[in-house]
Amino acid sequence: MKTQQRRMIGHGAIVMLIALFAGFGLVISLVGGLEVFPGTILSFKFPGETSAWARTHVGGLLNGMLVIVGALVIHAMDLPDKPASRLRWMLIGTGYANTAFYWGGMFAPSHAVTAGDNRLGESNLAGVLGFLPAVVFMFLTIAAMVILIRQGFSKDAKR
Repeated sequence: MKTQQRRMIGHGAIVMLIALFAGFGLVISLVGGLEVFPGTILSFKFPGETSAWARTHVGGLLNGMLVIVGALVIHAMDLPDKPASRLRWMLIGTGYANTAFYWGGMFAPSHAVTAGDNRLGESNLAGVLGFLPAVVFMFLTIAAMVILIRQGFSKDAKR
């Protein structure tokens, strides 16, 4: 396995680690605080809706897996340098862009699905910072899948 694929796995693990921290927020949101001793909950309000914490937790784990599986696929398919290089930065960028999207969406009334206000609520800095990288990498992720499709069905294994 090449150094580039190992680094992709490292980036995927970082994305997953961030998602695992969202799991703490999910539990605190569900319980309404933090259990300091069995049956004893230190109650406090935590920002963000429970459903947003769940999306951030699960979505981040899946995005981290996308990067890790991408690294393994690049290695297993023994892709030529050019498509492999493109896939590396596209998939790593997707992992981080979607991480920004999930976290930004949790703290934006607009859910970071638009740069401006929408029917869900007003936009704020978190919403804009979540939306902009996600919208760019939404198209780049599609391009990455097209690269994989072309390579997967290529008659020349080293095309």
